[in-house]
Amino acid sequence: MPALLASIECASHVHLIVGHNPLASARVSRSLELGAQVKLLAPGGADMHYALKQKIDDGEIEWVKKDVLTVEDLTTLGRPEVDGVVDAVFVTLPVGCAQNPRISALCKKLRIPVNVADSPSLCTFTLLSTYSDGPLQIGVTTSGRGCKLASRIRREIVSTLPPNIGSACERLGKLRRRIWEEDFANTTASTSSGLEVEVGGALLAFDEDDDLGQKSTFNKLVTQDDYEAAKSRRIRWLSQICEYWPLEKLCNVAEQDIDGLLRDYSAEHGNSNITTGLVPSPPGSSRIYLVGSGPGHPDLLTTASLKAIQSADLILADKLVPSAVLSLVPRRTPIHIARKFPGNADAAQEELLELGLAALKEGKRVIRLKQGDPYIYGRGAEEYDFFTLRGYGPVVVVPGITSALSAPLFAAIPATHRGVADQVLIVTGTGRKGEAPEMPEYVKSRTTVFLMALHRLGALVESLVVGKRWPKELPCAVVERASCKDQRVIRSTLEGVVAAVEVEGSRPPGLLVVGWACGAWVVEEGFREF
Repeated sequence: MPALLASIECASHVHLIVGHNPLASARVSRSLELGAQVKLLAPGGADMHYALKQKIDDGEIEWVKKDVLTVEDLTTLGRPEVDGVVDAVFVTLPVGCAQNPRISALCKKLRIPVNVADSPSLCTFTLLSTYSDGPLQIGVTTSGRGCKLASRIRREIVSTLPPNIGSACERLGKLRRRIWEEDFANTTASTSSGLEVEVGGALLAFDEDDDLGQKSTFNKLVTQDDYEAAKSRRIRWLSQICEYWPLEKLCNVAEQDIDGLLRDYSAEHGNSNITTGLVPSPPGSSRIYLVGSGPGHPDLLTTASLKAIQSADLILADKLVPSAVLSLVPRRTPIHIARKFPGNADAAQEELLELGLAALKEGKRVIRLKQGDPYIYGRGAEEYDFFTLRGYGPVVVVPGITSALSAPLFAAIPATHRGVADQVLIVTGTGRKGEAPEMPEYVKSRTTVFLMALHRLGALVESLVVGKRWPKELPCAVVERASCKDQRVIRSTLEGVVAAVEVEGSRPPGLLVVGWACGAWVVEEGFREF
């Protein structure tokens, strides 16, 4: 069975380390790094490892001179606030030592976490192969099956990270704290789980568990009239940045850029600092391309799309274009990622148009990079008209594979199937200004794909089942991040899909496929490569 992985705050905890060998020295050093009080239990006449002896002489650790650990040691050497019980025990004695199972049994009886070197069956916790960079910590475990392999996997993971990722975590954490203090200074309540405030009927927490992922309300619509929910816009905007910007871009945000990011947010039509430094192009070479980037996997880009991306002077990208596609952009080419989030879509769209227009006036070759296909709910026609009316036509439109048709395929759902489904309907779940569009009538032989619908899934399902009398037992599937490595498929029915998404959380972008061609609440992780 897999184990629960957790990050434990060890400052001021008492760690009891049994042994006096090099491994004991390593355990001592790590515990001291974490701020723990270390007590070393070893015989009085032990041939102490030189590093341990130095720490004892310097007063960094306490030497408990005993041959055998007892219950009294476990219950008296700890902190007064926990009645003297030690917080954790690390046993570094040789494998097969008679003391190992006895110490393990004593600790388990007292519910003290215990780790016995190279003896997984005697441990209540194991130590991970770790990497630390400031506030960022990465740990890998093979559950005792092979620590050397865990170390190799950890190195492989770390090698894919951009430099300064830890500093980026620190800076973005400061930005989050600043936004929180400015926007919720008068409404924040302190709870047992940290700082929380109620926004739009939901609790928004400052300190969130790292394992929670995105909640089902991540992309919930915020209207201009919803004052309370509007307070959370900057926090949600920052969450969108952390979710959608490539890691390399996040790592390049310097301390001095934080004020600029906040100014860019406030000045909805202002230029972003990130798009400065455009490479000059010859006069008269300006041209605008509306390019579809496909559902997400870079191998699904068309050759025309890739050529356009690699020849651009400026990329104006949807926030949903994944980092795997953005990584194909030459390093010299500046990228501006749309600051679209629920409640700010129109302002962010206008900003992109103005940025594109300014670059075209400078003779730039501008690529408007869109998720999926530019004309399938991508506002491509509006952008075509915008630039054409201002004298920058003809606009070049490069098609892309739409997720509306490819996502069902990646989820093993045949959009059409003889005797089951003979037609496909693509519907938006969100109309202009966030209004709910008119829902289609139920047709048994039809597969319906709803785009931009998951943020209002409950209302959509209600309008289908109650308003249009769609059968509640009708199979459906939520397909998220189609074709990406972290693709996820949640299979359910109209009756159960809202509860399923609320439990599993949100992993945008996603869409809803409804119809008898869908095949039960099942969550399927991962994408099988081509």
